[in-house]
Order: sequence, then structure tokens, then C-alpha cells
Amino acid sequence: MARRRGAFLLAVLLLAGFAAAADWRPAVPDARQVGSGEFTWFGFRVYTARLWSAGTPQGWQAPFALELIYHRALSRDTLVQASLDEMRRLSGGQLPQPTQDRWAQAMQAAFVDVQPGTRITGVYLPGQGSRFYVDGQLRHEVADPAFARAFFAIWLDPRARDPALRQRLLGLAGNDRGE
Repeated sequence: MARRRGAFLLAVLLLAGFAAAADWRPAVPDARQVGSGEFTWFGFRVYTARLWSAGTPQGWQAPFALELIYHRALSRDTLVQASLDEMRRLSGGQLPQPTQDRWAQAMQAAFVDVQPGTRITGVYLPGQGSRFYVDGQLRHEVADPAFARAFFAIWLDPRARDPALRQRLLGLAGNDRGE
């Protein structure tokens, strides 16, 4: 009986270890929160964004994580389309259709339909691509550095649609909670 309990406890510890290893934090060693802010659309809170990095993510040379905690229900298709629209806008319309199709397919695999409280964390890996975690579990990896740069530019490019959110994420302005 004691042997069975020991084996069960070992199995539980191993499973807990695998779940912890699936989290994004090992990909961004020594990560600290750089900044945070709220994204709103027509007065409705859509998500809270948090940027995590061991250094400054502005140079694109070090890994970082962008965590989005949703406050509204949105479909995966809506997330993919909105992301693709912004990637297209930031490219100046110079995004070939085959690339758009490939990137849309990658985001379809990485995203889920979200509900209030759903957390999607994207990890930028310089020269490699990106990983996406949903509620702390690895969902999809995209081995395409151009995709990773274009995706995270949605929030970090100087031409981001919400420049105030960009400033807060980069720690260059106060966040939405007055901290």
C-alpha cells in the first residue's frame, strides 16, 4: 500500500513538473514586468496587456513575453483577423498573400476562442520565432522570425495603433491603474 501511494505521489509530482515546464517563464529567464496597460475599444475594456522581459525589449535582441488577459469573449477568428489586419497595416500593404495565408494559419493554431479571464501569452524568441501559451499551457510554436517580429510589432512598433498602450508596455509612461 505504501509503495502504491509512493508511486502515485511520484506520478503526481512528475505531471506537475511537466505542467510547470509548459509555462512560458523558462523561455524568458529572469523576466520582470516591464509595463502594463489596458486596451479599450469604444469604451469597452478588451484586455489587459503585460510585457515581461529580463532587459529592454525595444531592440528585439532578447526574448520577451506579451501577456494578454481578456475581459470580453472574442472568437479565435476575430483575434486572427484583427492581428492580420494590423500586421498588414504595419507592413504598408507589402505583405504577400501567401505570407498572409501562412501567418493566418499559424495564428489559427495558436489562438483559441477567449472568454473573460482567458490569458494568452506570446513569447518572442529572437532569430527563432515565437511560442503561444493559453492559460499557461503551450499551445503552438511558430518557427518564423519574420512572423514573430510582425506579430509583436502590433504592440511595440512606434506606429502601433494604440501609442499610449505601447508607452505603458515599454515602461515609458504610467499604467492604467495609476501605479
